[in-house]
Amino acid sequence: MDPARAFVSSVNRVIVKVGTAVVTRSDGRLALGRLGALCEQLKELNLQGYEVILVTSGAVGLGRQRLRYRRLANSSFSDLQKPQGDLDGKACAAVGQSSLMALYDTMFSQLDVTSSQLLVNDGFFKDAGFRKQLSETVSALLESRVIPIFNENDAVSTRKAPYEDSTGIFWDNDSLAGLLALELKADLLVLLSDVEGLYSGPPNDPSSKLIHTYIKEKHQSEITFGDKSRLGRGGMTAKVNAAVCAAHAGIPVIITSGYATDNIIRVLQGEKIGTVFHRDAHLWKNLKEESAHEMAVAARNSSRRLQALKSEERRTILLAVADALDKNQNMIRLENEADVADAMAAGYDKFLTIQNMLFSDYMEEPVGQILKRTELADELVLEKISCPLGVLLIIFESRPDALVQIAALAIRSGNGLLLKGGKEARRSNAALHKVITSAIPDTVSGKLIGLVTSRDEIPDLLKLDDVIDLVVPRGSNKLVSQIKASTKIPVLGHADGICHIYVDKSANIDMAKQIVKDAKTDYPAACNAMETLLVHKDLSNTGGLNELILELQREGVQLYGGPKASAMLNISEASSLHHEYSSLACTIEVVEDVFAAIDHINKHGRHVRTLGIIFIFAIKDSEVAETFLSQVDSAAVFHNASTRFCDGARFGLGAEVGISTSRIHARGPVGVEGLLTNKWILRGRGQVVDGDREINYTHKEQPLKAQ
Repeated sequence: MDPARAFVSSVNRVIVKVGTAVVTRSDGRLALGRLGALCEQLKELNLQGYEVILVTSGAVGLGRQRLRYRRLANSSFSDLQKPQGDLDGKACAAVGQSSLMALYDTMFSQLDVTSSQLLVNDGFFKDAGFRKQLSETVSALLESRVIPIFNENDAVSTRKAPYEDSTGIFWDNDSLAGLLALELKADLLVLLSDVEGLYSGPPNDPSSKLIHTYIKEKHQSEITFGDKSRLGRGGMTAKVNAAVCAAHAGIPVIITSGYATDNIIRVLQGEKIGTVFHRDAHLWKNLKEESAHEMAVAARNSSRRLQALKSEERRTILLAVADALDKNQNMIRLENEADVADAMAAGYDKFLTIQNMLFSDYMEEPVGQILKRTELADELVLEKISCPLGVLLIIFESRPDALVQIAALAIRSGNGLLLKGGKEARRSNAALHKVITSAIPDTVSGKLIGLVTSRDEIPDLLKLDDVIDLVVPRGSNKLVSQIKASTKIPVLGHADGICHIYVDKSANIDMAKQIVKDAKTDYPAACNAMETLLVHKDLSNTGGLNELILELQREGVQLYGGPKASAMLNISEASSLHHEYSSLACTIEVVEDVFAAIDHINKHGRHVRTLGIIFIFAIKDSEVAETFLSQVDSAAVFHNASTRFCDGARFGLGAEVGISTSRIHARGPVGVEGLLTNKWILRGRGQVVDGDREINYTHKEQPLKAQ
């Protein structure tokens, strides 16, 4: 199912509106094949338990065709030589309505389905009593599995031209369908047309693209209708107006082709067909439907404009982002709560909750810093200067607060950014992305930060080694391995480093309990949360081991044992000693001494090039501590401190992209410095090499700041 159509899974009551262009052929005759397919689809939905309501056009066209035939049959040869006047539209509607309903009744009867006719005018809806009775009547029909068929009673309507008089409650069958969707509390409105949906230009123009998701803020100003419509059909005006109104009121709408024999069924199966209108559509994707390449190029171009700004100007943008996040906290929390509720219902852990939307902007300017200055020769000075990498693609896990941290780093470091978050945090990520990009000035453009909404776009992005400069996958070792195997772009590997804590026999147990509890329970889904607890064997005799276990169990932590601990403590054995729980669970194992702990960690804390974050509590034996700190092969090793301190913000890096387990370019928490590279600037006065005959090289180190 397409993610943007996920709402169809909760649809029960659906209204289908079929237009004249679908009901009739170009010569005015009924399109019996399309009508038959329509009735068969509605019958199938009826059998599946959907409450189906049909709004139909076509009576005027059908009546006109019949009256033309009648006039021809009743005319003499001389009559036919005279100019033929237009047929009265009201008479056409009266004749066509009975014929159309007779046809529907015949077709549905053949399918063993009962239908009913309801003719309405806009004036009826001004009467509250009528509206109440209408709702009760329709409910009674649907309860009996009868399909109500609505049409405007054009035969007695007092309006002459719908497009000239749109002051009524509804002014055509499209707006009638929208009104009925609201009045009858429909879950979905499907508007059938003679084209696949709403296009960016005339549907027969090869350069026109189908708009899969209508964004009012984007498309309203770009598309014109009526006589000047680029879509080539004024009837689309009514459909879009009705769809926008219904969607604004909370009723999802899909415009799709009525020519296909199964489009209604496909819509309710969540397939990506037609154009969807939804109140939250602006949160689903970028306002412009861009290809992966276009999105990456836009981020690169925006990053170059960002790099051209002064340091204080970039800092001002960061402050504007922080203000926007603060002002929109309620909206962001609501979207986040919806994600959390859906995730928990689907069996995920609750740790999708946004923990922190704060980041530090008080850091030294990272871009344009002189890292080294060397006098190569007299008045020939070489400088090594920090500069942004370019465009970053960050694929991160479900935790949506990572988006804020990564975006802040990209802005501060002058990099363009493409983000792909976990589907479980779709609403949260979309809300955060919208707020952040809205705070970026037009001189830079919100396209500096692109949000990738579909996993299907990732393969295309990984091919863009000419545009994207670094990929940072934050997730499992499997994900990192897949990314590395799928791209030529450099990958900063953040795999499943297993975070260990070792408690030595000389540890202060009260301190150890507090730190172990914090490391596991402060934020269990974080990559710096403890996953394995190693305990010196002597603590099993002194009671220290029991105290640690009780402390964790009081916090609701599920314990799994290594081979020794599972037998000693009578707990379930861990399925693997290299397991990242990311929840209120951990592995516990008993070891002989600090050297056994080091061996265990170096064996199980790493996988391929994955290195864990390791800790020791030994305030009495500094020699043991130093042995541990120096010999453990890890990106970060702490002594008497919680694992949760392994964080870019807590390290004073401002924020972090992730914790790199690689050995090249960046290792440990990756802050703004890990998103920079350097370039060489040589300043001279016209020197040339000329075989080095005229150059006297001095290679003198110079102060970083010019004297």
